[in-house]
Amino acid sequence: MAANTADGARLEDRWRDILSVHARTMCEIDRALHPHGLGASDFEVLDILASGDLSHAGELCRVQNIADRVHLSQSALSRLIGRLEKDGLVERTVCAEDRRGVWVALTRKGRDLHTEVRPLQRSVLARMLAG
Repeated sequence: MAANTADGARLEDRWRDILSVHARTMCEIDRALHPHGLGASDFEVLDILASGDLSHAGELCRVQNIADRVHLSQSALSRLIGRLEKDGLVERTVCAEDRRGVWVALTRKGRDLHTEVRPLQRSVLARMLAG
């Protein structure tokens, strides 16, 4: 029984370490991107869209596919996309085949901003996640 307790404690310690690194890294990304009007979650959405990994026809991405990759609730993601749209960084359109679905695409402004701030985000990752 003592071995199980010790194993459980080590797992909990490792888990807390992971959460701590995640929280500190997200705060550092927020700090680096704030002068550009973005936060870490904003950047993650722009980065997913810029990567084209989840896109349809090379441009459009369903909001549900983004939700599967970011750690936000559906409603928080919708609000975030709404802010990005208001700032002219993304465009939303309703899916013609499934009126419940929503497509999102980067605008030129969004792509340019992503290109500008990506090195800042990658620099924070390199610093925070180094060995």
